[in-house]
Amino acid sequence: MKKGLIVLLLTSFLGFSQSLERQVIGGAGATLTDNSTVILDYTVGEVVVSSITDGNTLLTQGFQQGEVLLSVNIGITAFLQGALLSPNSGEESLMRDDLRVANYIPTTSPYSDGLTCNPNVFTVTGANAIVDWVFVELRDKNDNTSVLHGKSALLQRDGDIVGVDGVSPLNFITSANNYFVAIKHRNHLGIMSSNAIALSDTVTILNFTEANNQITYGNNAQTTHGIPNGIIAMWSGNANSDNTVKYLGSGNDTNSIKDKVLSETGNTTNSNLYTSQGYHTADVNLDGAVKYQGSGNDANTVKDAVLAHPTNQVSPSNLFTITEQLPEN
Repeated sequence: MKKGLIVLLLTSFLGFSQSLERQVIGGAGATLTDNSTVILDYTVGEVVVSSITDGNTLLTQGFQQGEVLLSVNIGITAFLQGALLSPNSGEESLMRDDLRVANYIPTTSPYSDGLTCNPNVFTVTGANAIVDWVFVELRDKNDNTSVLHGKSALLQRDGDIVGVDGVSPLNFITSANNYFVAIKHRNHLGIMSSNAIALSDTVTILNFTEANNQITYGNNAQTTHGIPNGIIAMWSGNANSDNTVKYLGSGNDTNSIKDKVLSETGNTTNSNLYTSQGYHTADVNLDGAVKYQGSGNDANTVKDAVLAHPTNQVSPSNLFTITEQLPEN
């Protein structure tokens, strides 16, 4: 179209006595003039400066190409400690899906992008049933505090992290490259790959669950406490979403659990034994109920995590703090 416009403009100048000197039209555009009455500006395209790829498709910058969609695909596996505690009989290697069974998981993600899924996704049972939403980040290979891409995803009982359709590997619209891969959850401590991972259009498998083959960044970034042998999982207990797990002391998670219970309108007697049902951050064992005291309470989940931390062993303290190992600016 731009070439046609140039021809039309040049044709309109034939009635003038002046003429334009022939010049080579550059890739980035220029200005032509007869130094008297005619000035012609043109742009015919962008010079080629670099190429990017998703592993299969090559996109070279410039006007000569049409729209090309680049993407990378990841098959991630991770476990949440809270959902592995007190597993269903005969299903010890699977997380519980109590939130799904109780119809508490929202169809809109609780994370910043607000992705949505079809309610039918939550009708699937068995190993591929959905446990909860998670948030996955791709971080800069040269700066693991720099988040380049992030999106909500769904976590299955067998640990697979999938797209909002409930089955597909996670897809990011970006070019093939090396990225640090991070996983966050609303009441568990986040984790990240120890190295930048080569990602492309071909599905890259990334397994964070093997205790004897750990790929997680940091020290004691995950836990083996209270879960089947050989498995490692993200620390539970971050009830106040401050990236630490604390049982006692300033800013502890136990108080967040207690406050949730005591603030419920149905708790007319202000009882510490009241149970708050639903989808709440204070429900750190992911059973669909927030309990401060009594059988299966969430406060004990926090305490057990703190006392089980490997560096809180010589003289175990209820005041110990578990700190998230996810690098932040």
